[in-house]
Amino acid sequence: MKFYRKWLMLGLLACGLPLAGFIFAGCSSTNEPAFSDTPAVPPTITQSSPAGSPPANADDSDVARFHVGDTVTVTLTGLPDTIDPHVESIKEDGTITMPDIGHVQAAGKTAGELQNEIHDLYVPRLYLHLTVAVTTGDRVYYVRGEVKNPGRQLYVGETTVTKAITSAGDFTDFANRRNVLLTRANGQQIKVNCKKVLNGDEPDPPVYPNDQIVVKRSIW
Repeated sequence: MKFYRKWLMLGLLACGLPLAGFIFAGCSSTNEPAFSDTPAVPPTITQSSPAGSPPANADDSDVARFHVGDTVTVTLTGLPDTIDPHVESIKEDGTITMPDIGHVQAAGKTAGELQNEIHDLYVPRLYLHLTVAVTTGDRVYYVRGEVKNPGRQLYVGETTVTKAITSAGDFTDFANRRNVLLTRANGQQIKVNCKKVLNGDEPDPPVYPNDQIVVKRSIW
């Protein structure tokens, strides 16, 4: 009987040790809370702009700013005597010349900015009350001569002589690429050697609204 009791006690001890280890291990796991009071941070979501619209951080104001060669119409109203609208192309120095106040910087400004500046130059120095409206027509330039699609081109932003020729369908087989004439709206003429421009030997002149580009025909 003593022999069986001895083996029974050994069996209970052998079974109790793993059970005790499991219990103590389970208790130690309670150091980590099952739930946290801190809400989980959701992943960052990048919001895309609607189709056809610029990104939220894009600066699209440049296309609305005046450039050299733009024709602007300035209308002054609210005066005792009617004044005809002032129509002028922005000169090479970026200015227009208004009656009584002289040169006004126009290039680089939006219509609203130019309106405010003209208003402040007139009021209150010359008038007590005045309303200023600034508008512009279509912004275009012209490419003629030996290009595949000669004619009027819509000015949609900064461009150069070689880019303007590309927009007009590029050179014809008879074009003289060394003899291209750029005529500014103010009458200034610039001879452009497009071969040297494309080789990086000469700068590519900028093209402004109302400029004209003429590609001469080669004699060979």
